[in-house]
Amino acid sequence: MLRRLYDWVIALSGTPQAPWALAIVSFVESSVFPIPPDVMLVPMCLANRRKALFYATICTLASVAGGFLGYAIGYYLWEAVGSWVIQTYGLGAKFDEFQKAFAEYGWWIIVLKGMTPIPYKLITIASGVAHFPLLAFTVASILSRAMRFFLIAGLLHFFGEPIRLFIEKYLTLLTTVFAVLLVGGFVLLRYL
Repeated sequence: MLRRLYDWVIALSGTPQAPWALAIVSFVESSVFPIPPDVMLVPMCLANRRKALFYATICTLASVAGGFLGYAIGYYLWEAVGSWVIQTYGLGAKFDEFQKAFAEYGWWIIVLKGMTPIPYKLITIASGVAHFPLLAFTVASILSRAMRFFLIAGLLHFFGEPIRLFIEKYLTLLTTVFAVLLVGGFVLLRYL
C-alpha cells in the first residue's frame, strides 16, 4: 500500500495541479501523511528548474502550516490521535528519543531535526505534547523547513539532474553538515 501511495505522489508531480498537490502533501506530511514532500519536490524542480525556488517556498509554507495541525494534535489530541499516528508509523522509539533531546535542547532540536529526513510529524506532535511555546515553534519550523527545502531546490536549480542522485544518497549528510555549520556559526557569534 505504501508503494502505491508513493507512486501516486510521484505521478502527481507531473500534472498541471502539481503545485497544489505539493502544498497538500507538504501540509499533511507535517501531521499524518507518511510520504515526505521531497518525493514531489525533486521531480518538479528537475522538470522546471526556473521554478525550483518557488516550489521550495510552497513546500516551506505548507509544511509549516501543516506543522500547526501536528502541534495541535500533540497539544490537544495526544491520547485520541497523536499516539496513534506515532505508533502507526513505527515512530515510538524515535518519539521517546526526541522527547529526551527536546527536554535538553528545546528550540535547537526543532531547528536541527526539522532539516533532516526524519518524519516532521514526529517533531510537530512532540512539540505539542511538550506544550512548547507556539511562537518559538513557529520560528524554528520556518527556519528548519526553509533550510531543508531551499537547499534541495537550490542544488537542483543550479545543477539539475546530475545532482539528483547525490541528493538522494547524501541528503542526511548534507543537512547534518549544514546544521552543524549553522549552529557553529551562532555559537561563534554569541561568544566572539
